[in-house]
Amino acid sequence: MAFLELSLALSERECQDAEAALEALGALSITLLDAEAETPGEHAILEPGVGETPLWRSLTLLALFEVDTDRAMLLRKLLRALPQLDPSVIGAREIADQDWERAWMDRFQPMRFGRRLWIYPWNIEPPDGEDAVIVRLDPGLAFGTGTHPTTALCLEWLDGLDLAGRTLIDYGCGSGVLAIAALKLGAAHAIGVDNDPQALTASADNARRNGVSERLSLHAPGSLPTTMRGDVLVANILAGPLHELAPVFAERIEPDAPFALSGILAGQQDELLARYARCGFAGLQVAQREDWVRISGIRSTR
Repeated sequence: MAFLELSLALSERECQDAEAALEALGALSITLLDAEAETPGEHAILEPGVGETPLWRSLTLLALFEVDTDRAMLLRKLLRALPQLDPSVIGAREIADQDWERAWMDRFQPMRFGRRLWIYPWNIEPPDGEDAVIVRLDPGLAFGTGTHPTTALCLEWLDGLDLAGRTLIDYGCGSGVLAIAALKLGAAHAIGVDNDPQALTASADNARRNGVSERLSLHAPGSLPTTMRGDVLVANILAGPLHELAPVFAERIEPDAPFALSGILAGQQDELLARYARCGFAGLQVAQREDWVRISGIRSTR
């Protein structure tokens, strides 16, 4: 099946009206891309304030319509709804359908983290006989393939731990890559927590693909049993939630349990270091990759 794609070059202030107009005209989907980045989405937008929808300074808006939509009439209606819009910033083309959820696989190749941990896309067979711990991954629509520096920092940290017999909590589990990697590295059990039902589905699918589903339990934050504890904790989310969750994490892991936090932009770590020290965490260390930071340490003895 093919589609008609409209592309609009917009400023941040023009975007909201354009989205509303395109939705009213029957757009099947609307995608926003960073027009200034060589790679779409390269300039990260993180942690909006309450009620805010932050955007890049200049954007490319892509809207899909049924392929038989009258192109000329659609453009006339769009310009009538947005009289300030310059017609020269609008492009239109017919595009073929594709499996958008799987498009990442065209670029995703096996990657090594630490000494022995490898992440493979599910459609590539690893070689036989290698001394490696292999996670087969299909992230679906959830975050976490290993390609982002925050995920890589957490995977390398896990590879350096002795996880044998331990229970790991992966808070903000996304695709499940961290929890599954811990299980493949020797953890006895993993607990994945995420507020996105789609992430829990992706984690469950990937756990089955890796043969560890019986050792992974998945929960929304509100359904996590109060008695459930971990011997290790990893949380790859954002600095704001990590700040708020410090006392929760302190209650969820045992004394002397190692932990790692990521999803932290360089420059955000000082406040988090102070926060976690106050909440009973010790041995705090910082590692950085590109513009991203990982904080690790242990839960102090109560």
